Amino acid sequence: MSKNAKIAVGGVAAGLILLIWLPWWAALLIVLGVPAAAYLTLDPSQRRRLRRVTRKELGR
Repeated sequence: MSKNAKIAVGGVAAGLILLIWLPWWAALLIVLGVPAAAYLTLDPSQRRRLRRVTRKELGR
């Protein structure tokens, strides 16, 4: 299993656990808010590099 697949499986498991323990709106807020907050903490140069790499991989 690749590293990205392990991360995806962990994210799904964490999301399911949050849905069980918290109301659905709180779990949704956490699942969407954490990646958004991480993206906003990047420098503008890091954001540009991330967008460029993502687009390049999508074009494969």
